[in-house]
Formats: sequence, structure tokens, C-alpha cells
Amino acid sequence: MVQIGYTMMTEQAGPRELVRHVVGAERAGFDFSVTSDHYFPWLESQGHAPYAWSVLGAAAQATSRIPLMTYVTCPTTRYHPAVVAQKAATMQLLSEGRFRLGLGSGENLNEHVVGGGWPAAHIRLEMLEEAVEIIRALFAGGYVNHHGAHFDVESAKLWDLPDQPPPIGIAVSGKRSCELAGQVADLVIATEPEAELLDAFDQHGGSGKPKVGQVPVCYDTDRDTAVARAHEQFRWSVGPWPVNSELPGPAGFDGATRHVRPEDVAAAIPCGADVDAFVEAVKPYAQAGFTEVALVQIGGGHQDAFLDWSEQTLLPALRRL
Repeated sequence: MVQIGYTMMTEQAGPRELVRHVVGAERAGFDFSVTSDHYFPWLESQGHAPYAWSVLGAAAQATSRIPLMTYVTCPTTRYHPAVVAQKAATMQLLSEGRFRLGLGSGENLNEHVVGGGWPAAHIRLEMLEEAVEIIRALFAGGYVNHHGAHFDVESAKLWDLPDQPPPIGIAVSGKRSCELAGQVADLVIATEPEAELLDAFDQHGGSGKPKVGQVPVCYDTDRDTAVARAHEQFRWSVGPWPVNSELPGPAGFDGATRHVRPEDVAAAIPCGADVDAFVEAVKPYAQAGFTEVALVQIGGGHQDAFLDWSEQTLLPALRRL
């Protein structure tokens, strides 16, 4: 049975609201939760971007059962990998073993703020691979010295380590990232229901490991209202990932999606209250081999109704997948 998760979307709600939402997700019966880690929203209409790691720490204290996970953190530009290792180890302790560290090669949208430029895609993957090596070494305990192609670590040590380090997931979108994930990750992360990605992950050492996907949805009792909200806040998601990773800010995403119509968004995202449409959106992930799927309810101010509906209607239907 596919596990169903809930997304704390930092681009569309403030920090206190995000914590309240994940408490509601735990109460509603979601199997796990994930959070985005952004410095900017995709579009100005989303309107938020609190610091994900503070939100996670608060969520760890406010909940008792639901697993927590970054979806995803870039450990190469805005954060140094040694700092990511410290944050992740602390989160594993705070959550009493409920944390997973999802990593990816990042987006210009969030990483440009430190002024270091935006490397080419193959360099970003090299940096990610080196970052995971550093994080693993620090999780192992003891002092770490590292002088690599992209990072230096000078006599670093994590003084508060959990008995079991957090599992590391890697987000994939192509052959090279799947190879890297299969070799060094404990789970794989993807946002498209492509069996080829999972097959490539399995072929490089990922067989039997968790496979986590994500699906945007927009629940509302009025479908037209849901379509309008999805178009206003999530039309960026219909663009190809290579473009999404390169654009530098909300204005760029607004311009790139200027001609995306509401009906285009509605064709890609289930909108309204037809539970069958929501199940059909998740089904391709189950068929592709994903073991977990996190839902994103679009609209920061529309989570409570979604959580109530999920508990009563959506989750029971998805359990039958």
C-alpha cells in the first residue's frame, strides 16, 4: 500500500500556520510529512518563505507520530554541507528519530541570494555528491577534514549525534542523478511519475529502498474557485524542471507562465471535491512504483477544510490504491 503524506509548503504559509497544519495532518491520519526549503516563493501570489529548519524544529515538538522530511534541501550553495549535517542531526534528536534528510541540487530561485553564481547542471551534481560525502562522514562521528573540488571542511565534528543518523534522500530528474541516488542515498525523491527514473535508481543500488513522490492538488467545494486558486499560485508547476531550476525569481516565473491558462492547470492538477479525480492523480505514482506520495494542498489559507476532507473522504479512498 502506498503511504500518503502531507506537504508543509513554505511558499504559501507563515511559520506558525505551517506548524498548525502539520499537527492537523497528524490528527487526520497522514502517514508522513515533508516540507519545502525555500528562500523565495515561486510566485508573488504565494507570498511566503519562512526558514524551513525553524519550522521543522517547532513541528518536531508539536507532533508525536508523523515523520518529518525536507523536500528538498540544497546542501551546496546557500548552506554549507557541514551546517546541513548539524541541522539534520539536531532534527533527528528533536523528533526522536522521525526525520529524513531530503537533498537536491537546488534551484537558482533560492540559491542565488548568496551571490555565488549559479553553476551548470553537471557541476551542481558534482557538488551534491561531494556534499553527501561530507554529511555522511560527519554523521559517522569524530573529526572531519575535507579538501575537495568544491568544499573545504576544517576539523569539524558533530557534538550531538542521534543513535541512528537520519536517512538521506536524493531528488532525481535524469540519468546522472538517478545513478548518484542509487549509489549514495537511502531513498529516492521525484516529482514526476516516471517509472524510468525508479528503474535507473534500482539499477544503481536503489532496489528495495523507499521511493517518494509528490502531487499538487487543490480541494474546494467549488471547483471553479479551486481552479482559479491553482492557476494563481501553482501555474509555475506545469513548466519543465530544467526551466524551473534556472529562473532567478518570482518575476521570472510570472513571465514564463504568463500564457498558461486556468484550463491548462486544471488538466494537470485535480481541482474541486471529486475524490475520484484526486485518486486518479495519485494512481500513476503507485503504478510507477512509488512507495510514498506527498500531497500538496494549494493555498495556505485552505488547509483546514482539506485536512478534514482528507480524514473523512480522501485518505480512505487512497488507502484502497
